[in-house]
Amino acid sequence: MNDLDTFHRLLAPEGQALLAELRDHDPADELATATRLRREHPAELVSAALGQARLRQRAVAKFGADAWLMYFTPNGVEQSTRATVATHRAARLAALGVRTLADLCCGIGGDALALARAGIRVLAVDRDPLACAAARANAEALGLAELIEVRCADVTEVDTAGYDAVFVDPARRTKARGGRIFDPEAYAPPLSWAVEAARRAPVAALKIAPGVPHEALPEDAETEWISDGGDVKEAVVWFGTGEGGAPRPVPGGRRATLLPAGNSLLGTGLPDPAAGDDAAHAPVGPVGDWLYEPDGAVIRAHLVADVARQVGGRLIDPTIAYITADRLTATPYATAYAITDVLPFHVKKLKALLREREVGIAVIKKRGSAVEPEELRKKLKLGGGRKSCTIFLTRVDGAPSMLLGHPAKNPLTPGR
Repeated sequence: MNDLDTFHRLLAPEGQALLAELRDHDPADELATATRLRREHPAELVSAALGQARLRQRAVAKFGADAWLMYFTPNGVEQSTRATVATHRAARLAALGVRTLADLCCGIGGDALALARAGIRVLAVDRDPLACAAARANAEALGLAELIEVRCADVTEVDTAGYDAVFVDPARRTKARGGRIFDPEAYAPPLSWAVEAARRAPVAALKIAPGVPHEALPEDAETEWISDGGDVKEAVVWFGTGEGGAPRPVPGGRRATLLPAGNSLLGTGLPDPAAGDDAAHAPVGPVGDWLYEPDGAVIRAHLVADVARQVGGRLIDPTIAYITADRLTATPYATAYAITDVLPFHVKKLKALLREREVGIAVIKKRGSAVEPEELRKKLKLGGGRKSCTIFLTRVDGAPSMLLGHPAKNPLTPGR
């Protein structure tokens, strides 16, 4: 769907009837379905409805049941914020006293919906007329139109004075092929423009890719890495202090937030050896009885050393983001494993050991190893054993190693 007139026809009664009929359609039967519907409806409208139905099915993973009421563009599905993440950010903005906000590069309005549900009045701006049409339709469909004004314009020309806050979500994919953009200055608009716009607002949040180089981050802002269900989704650069409650942005701060529980760790600012920094603040030592695998947001935020101190642990290698300890300590910021074996890497010995222990199910993880888990799995040729094992391919004090173990029996991550 790329035609604005056709999109508006989807909003009319005939288009709505088609979308309702396609609510639970099976993509495998799409050809037969299209042929049948084109006998009664214009072919262009049928194609648009089928395309929208496909997009809604994909969007359920991000928006849940709301997706069946919403309208999407292909880019909107790919680039929009997951609802759980948008809800977290909206709650933080509301807690900072934000009541009005300019949402720049709003896309199909995913963030604007979460902001409006948090009681914030939103000006949603995008230069794509089709995205703006979808954003308006989404606000109407979810009963939030009174709190969301959609404006089709160049965000660099919008006056945001008078708003409590600014939120910027620059485009981070190429127009031609949709590939990711890794250089923050190649965002549309560039990160430098977004930063200057943020500094002029009482409160601001800039959504950026989680892999952003730390040296590209402004030191007068806090950067928050957010994971949802263990998957890192995005980073947010926060400016201002706000008038409400915590957590207020800490200039130069690095924060890891883990959803859905909402556990949030603000870094001490000390060097992180797992990020290649000075190892003096997190000791390196032999593998103990327990291994901690930090959440991806912790790793991205360079807070591995902070978690190591939290659990009284040490690193297994100066440059590897695995923490080990001699006793089990509860933390929401890492998954704990009981370690049974620490061995030099050797495929034949590993294969024999697993056969001897009747291991038929293996979870293979790697960090700092050149061996690919799927290649190793093929070589192991695991049989029908009923026992399971977690295998870590990594380095211990620089040496290629294999760690065998299993997840801790006692839950260490309450609320996750």
